[in-house]
Amino acid sequence: MLTITRKLEFDAGHRIPDHKSQCRNLHGHRYTLEITLTGAVIDIEGSSDNGMIMDFSDIKSLANAHLVDLWDHAFLVYEKDAPVRAFLESLPDHKTVIISRIPTVENLAQTAFDILSAAYQDRYGTGLRLQKLVLHETPNCWAEISAD
Repeated sequence: MLTITRKLEFDAGHRIPDHKSQCRNLHGHRYTLEITLTGAVIDIEGSSDNGMIMDFSDIKSLANAHLVDLWDHAFLVYEKDAPVRAFLESLPDHKTVIISRIPTVENLAQTAFDILSAAYQDRYGTGLRLQKLVLHETPNCWAEISAD
């Protein structure tokens, strides 16, 4: 199977409300997102995408539009974390993203995978699909999710 991968970065804050250690506090990370796609190589003479699964700039544009621009410099808050939601709502024009799961790296990876799977799904009629997503919370800690 032939795959291509594009790496993007964004900054976001979160907290794990019931965590036994420091992650229960408000804090942030420099996240690294790796998007791996699979599909047939485009074979259309004269096409800008000829010979590619998808142009890397198009991968970036779709990821930015559906996820990165929304999460970058936002606070990713669990929908049931009432004290933090109330605090963030008290800040005028604060960029807050409500997440239906506790915002661990595992749950954020699953949420990102769900969002981006739909964004890339067979855009060219070539079977294009999100094969794998890796979300690094730190350089040493990450979650991976794949379509299989």
